Amino acid sequence: MTANAELRRSTNPVQAFREVAEEGAAEAKENLDKMAAAAGEATHVLKDTYATGLKGAHDYIAKVLEFAQINTNSAFEYASQLAAVKSPTEFFSLSNNHLRQQFETLSRQAQELAAIAQKMTAAAAESVKAGIHKAV
Repeated sequence: MTANAELRRSTNPVQAFREVAEEGAAEAKENLDKMAAAAGEATHVLKDTYATGLKGAHDYIAKVLEFAQINTNSAFEYASQLAAVKSPTEFFSLSNNHLRQQFETLSRQAQELAAIAQKMTAAAAESVKAGIHKAV
């Protein structure tokens, strides 16, 4: 501002108040726009994270159902084989083999479920991380 304008501003309190109010309003609007943009970005991050989590949960549940089907079939097969057992030795041999196979199957299934859960957690964390970097 020129010295003359500064002098007019200081001598005209109404004009000075108006200018200060306009500057404050402009700054408030700018801050409100920034907050609205940040809120929109946060909503987008939440939506992405939710979608990622939902897909991961779907994959996990589908795998659990697949394993339930496999384990049910195995149990029925074992029951069928037990019905044909003729001696205690055959019973113990069949039971031992079935338990060993079930232990191996359940161990593999637990590893697969853990891998899905780890993948789901990493994808959700990456989604949040990407949203934070985009917001900053």
